[in-house]
Amino acid sequence: METFKVVETFVSINGEGKKAGRLAMFIRLKGCNLNCSYCDTTWANKRDARCELLTAPQIVERIKEAGVELVTLTGGEPLLDENVSELIGSILMMPKVEIEIETNGSVPIRYYKERDNRLTMTMDYKLPSSNMEENMCLENMEYLKPWDVVKFVIGSREDLNRAKEIIERFRLCEKAIVYFSPVFGKIEPEEIVEFMKENKLNKVRFQIQIHKVVWDPDKTGV
Repeated sequence: METFKVVETFVSINGEGKKAGRLAMFIRLKGCNLNCSYCDTTWANKRDARCELLTAPQIVERIKEAGVELVTLTGGEPLLDENVSELIGSILMMPKVEIEIETNGSVPIRYYKERDNRLTMTMDYKLPSSNMEENMCLENMEYLKPWDVVKFVIGSREDLNRAKEIIERFRLCEKAIVYFSPVFGKIEPEEIVEFMKENKLNKVRFQIQIHKVVWDPDKTGV
């Protein structure tokens, strides 16, 4: 039976996206193919990061024990695991459970195009300040569902202008739910809101990472 490299599992509130504020069971898989300038989980991406090798049934059992109906599958980049579809399928066998997959926008999501709103993609588009924009998989824009989220993490005025360009180019607000979120400590939230007002971005939502307000911004496992 296949195993998954799990660096941590914990229950907390979902910190961002359309499910923000809800209790969630977080399952963090090891490894990422990007190296964003503002990454706050670099420890989970290192080759020598400690992890457990867990099977899908073992992970499902942890979810059942937690008694939480929202599962956030994160990383790193969870879609890099070639067997992740098996894990997703096992979790969805629980009828009341929803899954949110936090993906960095560089891995194709077309393999998950046949899905309902129990499986949500919260997909980043990496902007210039991340130093990773060239890795974006633009075909993903074709496979977004109305209940999916596209998240722009903003660190500069250049990022704001680029985000607006991408939103308009792919008509993202017609395809999914779009969020602007500031890089913690890099840009004033007010600047983002003023940009939204100036450009009449009526369907874009502004959000601050809730978990970095509730707990210390550098705290893990929350």
